[in-house]
Parts: sequence; C-alpha cells; structure tokens
Amino acid sequence: MKTSGKKQHGRPRGRQADAADLATVQGYLDAGQGRRDRLIEYLHRIQDDRGYLDSGLLTALAEVLKLSTAEVCEVASFYHHFDVVKNSESPPPSLTIRVCDSISCRMAGAEPLIAQLQGALGDGVRIQRAPCVGRCDNAPVAVVGTRPVAAATPARVRETLDAGVHSDGIPATARDYAAYRAAGGYARLRTLVEHGDEAACEAVIACLEDANLRGLGGAGFPVGRKWRVVRGYPGPRLMAVNIDEGEPGTFKDRYYLERDPHRFLEGMLIAARVVGIEKIYIYLRDEYAGIRALLQRELQALRDDPPCPLPGIELRRGAGAYICGEESAMIESIEGKRGLPRLRPPFIAERGLFGRPTLEHNMESLYWVPELLEKGADWFTAQGRRGRQGLRSFSLSGRVRRPGVHLAPAGISVRELIDEYGGGMLEGHQFKAYFPGGASGGILPARLGDLALDFDTLNEHGCFIGSAAVIVLSDRDNVRDLALNAMHFFAHESCGQCTPCRVGTAKAARLMNEPRWDRPLLQELCEVMTDASICGLGQAAPNPLRCVMQYFPEEC
Repeated sequence: MKTSGKKQHGRPRGRQADAADLATVQGYLDAGQGRRDRLIEYLHRIQDDRGYLDSGLLTALAEVLKLSTAEVCEVASFYHHFDVVKNSESPPPSLTIRVCDSISCRMAGAEPLIAQLQGALGDGVRIQRAPCVGRCDNAPVAVVGTRPVAAATPARVRETLDAGVHSDGIPATARDYAAYRAAGGYARLRTLVEHGDEAACEAVIACLEDANLRGLGGAGFPVGRKWRVVRGYPGPRLMAVNIDEGEPGTFKDRYYLERDPHRFLEGMLIAARVVGIEKIYIYLRDEYAGIRALLQRELQALRDDPPCPLPGIELRRGAGAYICGEESAMIESIEGKRGLPRLRPPFIAERGLFGRPTLEHNMESLYWVPELLEKGADWFTAQGRRGRQGLRSFSLSGRVRRPGVHLAPAGISVRELIDEYGGGMLEGHQFKAYFPGGASGGILPARLGDLALDFDTLNEHGCFIGSAAVIVLSDRDNVRDLALNAMHFFAHESCGQCTPCRVGTAKAARLMNEPRWDRPLLQELCEVMTDASICGLGQAAPNPLRCVMQYFPEEC
C-alpha cells in the first residue's frame, strides 16, 4: 500500500492532476513532449492563451514534467509577468495596461498618467505599475497588452484601446535576411568557415583584443579574453546571449535589433565558430514582443537558407525579472528555474548552462564583431576623446531635446553628449545632474559634467558607466526623489535570495522616505549591502543613495 507523502515515480505525491487538465496541458508542450528547461516557455503559452495561470493546469504541468507542484508554482510566482490564479480566486481582467514608473518615465509624468488612467478606465482593464520597459526615449510609456504607447497620455492610451490592436508588431525599420545578404552580410562568417583552421580563429580573437572591445552589457570584461577562456575548456560548449536589458535608462539593444538584427546574428555565429559552440540560447526580455516576432521570423529565414552549417539556436523569453540580466540568474532562467544568481566559483565560463562551459555575451558586444573584422582594430581604436579609445552606444534620456541612442566617441563628457548629440537641454531647463550608467551607476552633479564617460573613469567618484545609460536631470528635478525611485526599483526587483539585498533595499527605501535622512545609519546600511550581497544588484543598489549624500547633502 502506498502512503500519502511518499515518493512515487521519482516525484513527491501531492495534489493530483485531473484528466481534463492533463489533456489541456499537452497542447501547450512541444509536439506533446515536455522538457524541464522549457518550463517558462510553457507557462508563457498558457498565459498568452488564457490570460492567467490556472492552478489546475500548473499541477498538470508538474505531473507531465515530473516535477513537484511546488517547483512549478515557485517558478510561476517568481516572474512578474505571470498571473497565478487559485481555484477560489477570480481571474484578472482580460487586458492589462502597464505604465512604466522608473526614472525617465517618472520625470516625464508617469505618476499623473497612472492616476488619470485608473480613474478613466473601467473594470475590464487592469492598470499596473511596471519597472523600466526599455523605451526611455519615449517617456512616459504605457504598454497596452504588449503594444507600447510612446509619450503616453490618457487620450493616446484610449485611442490604442479603441483600435483593438493590443499586441506589438514587427518593427518596420528592420533590415531582413534577404536585404542583409544582398548587402554582403554573412560574408565574414562564410570566409571564417571556409578557412576555419586554428590560424583563422586566432586572427579573429587577436582583432578583438587589438581593438580592446569590452563587454557592453555593463561589466566590461574584454571580449577577446572571454573567448579564449571559454575556448580553453573541453566541449561541448554553449553560448547564452543576454538581451534582458532591464536597467532603467537602457534601450540600446532594442534600438539596434529593430534596425539590423542580422548584424548581431552574424557576430553571434562568428563567436560560435571561433569558440566551438554547440548550441546557442538567446534570452530576450518579455517586454520586447515586437523584437521577439522579428527574431523568430529572421531566425527561420536564416535556417531556411543558411550561409553555412549552423549550430542549434533557441530563442528564449524572459518573464519580467530584472535580476535575469545578471549572467548566472539568466542561465538559471534558461534552465527553467527561478532567476537566482549563483555563487562563484565556479564561473559560468567553466560551468554554466546545464553544467557546460558557457560563453555569455550582451547583444551589442556581438553586434560589433562583423564591423570590427571588416574595418580592423585600428579603425575602432582611432575613435575616442580624453585618451580613451573606441565608440560607445549611449542610451540618452531625460531633460534633453533629442533623447535616443547616440553612437559617440568613448571618453566624451556628458556635457558634450548633451550639446553635440542630444540637441541641448529642454527649453527652460538647466543642467543639474546625471545618472551616467542607469539606476545602478550612481548620480553625479553638473559640476562633474566634463568627466570622460567610459569604463573605469568614474569609479573614483562612486559611479560607473555600466551599459552607458545616461539620464539627464535639470533644476526642476529633485535628486533625492529620483534616488528613492531607483531604490524602490531595486527593492521590487531583488530576487530575495540574500538578506543584505532583500532586507537592505527595502529598509533603505523606508529610511529614504523620511523627511530627514539618518545619514550614519544609511551609510552603514550601504556598506553592508555592498560587502555582503551575492550579486551586482545588491552591491550597486546603494550607489544613487551614496551619491545624494555626497553630492547633494542639501536635499537629504
């Protein structure tokens, strides 16, 4: 006789799925077959179809994947874009409108927009606050279903609602596969494959090293060195491409993908060839629905008429978790788990995806590879100011006339970036301060507006460039309030795994909301978070807070 609670068929007994739910779940799998690492994709399919995740279907999904129901539910509840509904609960409204309330959108009027929408729309529509949706150049942004509304107003949101098109389409600006090939695209990849000996691979890595190309997702690790490291471990080797750009103020990856996705794909395939990659996983943030449709279409075109033999490529979809921009948390998510950062060592270059050596890259790092190989390292290093070399893609937003992605020399100052590329400050606004690297990069005053914007140049001032997300503040902005906005973001996005980050971000937000700050206590809290947090989220979260205390003491 079997006793309740004992294991059966390798999984713990619990609530049993009924036959109808088991039959329904089969339709959401891959040709009726389920894989553990595809759990998040199956959850997306259920949510896309039904509008929420029914607890009965979660139990059935667990049964099919030979997992406990708790394992499936903890994954579903970890990600912000999943709505888990228990049997006793009512499902959410059929349509959700997400309004970004992060730094650039808050500066542009997100708070009154949220209040107006909540008062103007009926019960059939749910209004949710959302962290950065990667469209800071069009602030404030509302997302109706998956369709973004730029420079959103209640009237524009209502117009989108009435139009009845609530899903984002493929960007019309994108160059497709045929056009890319006609312009000579994939020629560098074909040449490498045709002369794919050790000398050819070494020449590619040497070019990247001579150009001093560094990772452009934030950490800035040298690209060529990373390829050498991963290549040195025994195969099979895997690649994970990080397009989960959730840092408030960052939208460069979206900008480039909307225009030239195959330039990135060629760079990715060159990396795979040189390093000896067996399979590639592209991890794209869920907020980029139009780009997801674009990549699905263009990857299929690539497979249908490949320029050379291709490795396996899977496009994976995030589910609304900023922490998955951290490389090891992204890998956990690709494996179908909660996005919890891993302890190091081992580093993912040695033991990453599914325990295999893994080459992890930000999308833009790979985007530069074809052009560098075509034009040479000297072309790249000839660019730059103030002794720096190369080009940087700046996501510029805030109080400037021309927000957007601007390709500028490394080492440019923010004052030059504003005047030469951003069209100057908005009418009636005086330059006061800036975030040089998104929410986590800290805040600097205008008097330090002539510093070189590049890797390592801002460290002595308590800041960093990160993904080069520059948010410009004016004399109409309260720096303290925007630092608090950043801390609320970090508290919301903390994965909760380690106490210094989970408790520290929430505690800091409460203390920062006081009329007068307890600066000694806040400074002590910053030190604990920086020294003891597992990953970069908790370590960098204190940066804006510290900067306010150092550079804007009159506001705290």
